[in-house]
Amino acid sequence: MASNNVKCNDNLPDEIKRRTVWRKVLYKDQGVPDNYVDESFLDEMRKNLHTRTYQFWSVVLESGAVSQQISSVAIFVAVFVYMDLGALTPSALFVFASVLTFIGYILFDALDGLDDLKSCLLVLMSVFVLSPVLKTLTDSISTDTIYAMTTFMLAMNLLLYDYGTRAAIVSRSASLNASIFASVCLASRLPSSWHVFATVAFAMQLFALFPSLRRQLKMHLPSSDKFVTWVLVLVAIAMLWPLSQLFAVLLVLVHVAVTFVCPFWLIKLQGLKK
Repeated sequence: MASNNVKCNDNLPDEIKRRTVWRKVLYKDQGVPDNYVDESFLDEMRKNLHTRTYQFWSVVLESGAVSQQISSVAIFVAVFVYMDLGALTPSALFVFASVLTFIGYILFDALDGLDDLKSCLLVLMSVFVLSPVLKTLTDSISTDTIYAMTTFMLAMNLLLYDYGTRAAIVSRSASLNASIFASVCLASRLPSSWHVFATVAFAMQLFALFPSLRRQLKMHLPSSDKFVTWVLVLVAIAMLWPLSQLFAVLLVLVHVAVTFVCPFWLIKLQGLKK
């Protein structure tokens, strides 16, 4: 088609070629055939005007946000298994998670954190009051269905989580709701209401408060992001290893893929972008 257009251009009468400047409009009769293509047709075309060039190690560092969230999900699942097996008491979990939460607020949000702390305490009290209801909420649902719903919701948490990019799929509220729903599903299979309260409270601290703390750490102390990533990854692997060495190894492979393989793939593919 393009060659035909070029031939058509060459065969135009001289008086058409000496006409006024051709304009890229359809509503004006410019005295040329419908298939005419002027030499200036592509003059305004711009390619890759806002293309970003990525560096391998910068992408590796930014992938830490994904590794952190994957590790958080793995830690939560491991905590549930330990509680289900009786190796972890709800009291120990609640105290340990609360101490870490208070330390985080004292260090990085001492002034503005008071209002957030009040809101958090209000939510915790509500969860404590509703724990008996949450315990019996899924009695009519089979355990296999509960585990399937939990897997789906945790996957949605990872998919919708805000990793620092602007995308239509990103939704902090939907990601948080998915994780809380998953925690309620798992907690309903534990022995007592106290177990339910400790599990849901831990999920709120891990999926609601901890991401905010991580973002503040990254904002004020960028170098701390690597430390947080390594700590979360090592803790997740250490908690999974006694439960299932296979899943621990799979988690290691996932982190290697997210941290090194995917960035390398991105760098290689960006050279093909036109």
